[in-house]
Amino acid sequence: MLMRLCIRDGRLAECSDGDGVVNVYVAPDDAERKFLVEQLKIDEHTLSSSLDPDEVSRLEFEPEHIAMIFKRPKHYVARDNFLFKVLSAGVFMFKDRLVIVVSEDPLLFEGKPFTKIQSIQDIFLRLIYRAISHFVEHLRGINQISNELEQQINTAMENKYLLNLFTLEKSLVYYLDAIHSNNAVIEKLKNNAAKIGLSPENVEFLDDIQIENTQCLRQTEIYSQVLASLMDARASIISNNLNIRIKALTLITIGIMLPTLVVSVFSMNVVIPIAWYKHAFWVITGLAVASSALVGFLWWKKKW
Repeated sequence: MLMRLCIRDGRLAECSDGDGVVNVYVAPDDAERKFLVEQLKIDEHTLSSSLDPDEVSRLEFEPEHIAMIFKRPKHYVARDNFLFKVLSAGVFMFKDRLVIVVSEDPLLFEGKPFTKIQSIQDIFLRLIYRAISHFVEHLRGINQISNELEQQINTAMENKYLLNLFTLEKSLVYYLDAIHSNNAVIEKLKNNAAKIGLSPENVEFLDDIQIENTQCLRQTEIYSQVLASLMDARASIISNNLNIRIKALTLITIGIMLPTLVVSVFSMNVVIPIAWYKHAFWVITGLAVASSALVGFLWWKKKW
């Protein structure tokens, strides 16, 4: 799918005349990919990298354009089951237009960064900034979900909460790699600012982008380390909860077994000492109840 956008009053808007300085290809079909490769001279491998979620971020200088592959978070939906995924995006900057290739479009141009736009270089940098902001938003969500799962793990013995926590830890590993990969691209952009045609304002904004990405990287590292270091403790909590319940069931079993033993002893087919006593039944019943009461008293006294 192709979207043509132009700059109007400092914002991006769809072009009704079919022309625009920004062309966004969302999951391009074979015909669109052929056009990009043959007409715009975009390297086929680089084009495929734009749609490959496992591709690393990079910046390349081609004869007719600048190609950038960067990482951005995938829009989270409920069916992802606590797995936050990462996508790749390709940005190809020509002299007169910007070509963007993505596998899906949600949240690509949303938010405050896409205001007061004057050039395609502004859009070029704001795409990276928006990806960083999106990562930060997801990190806050991951932290909140992690806190809720901690409370569930403290009281439940089910494996699903622990598995959800493992999934979050896996997501942070992917995020850490993606943000670190983007950091290398930002550094290369700074070193080639003049070659790209960035204005002094763009260079200043790029410095802010690098600071934001460094902070995002550090935040991801902290969340990842904390989550990894606490996994063993949370597993121990589940094991301890299981042991407590097994101990309780064992004591209940003993409490039931003792009166059964008493009754069984007096039910043997032999002469018993109190067989002649008319209240023997109640004596035996009393002994059975007393044995259960003794177990209950010891349970309370020893705080088992």
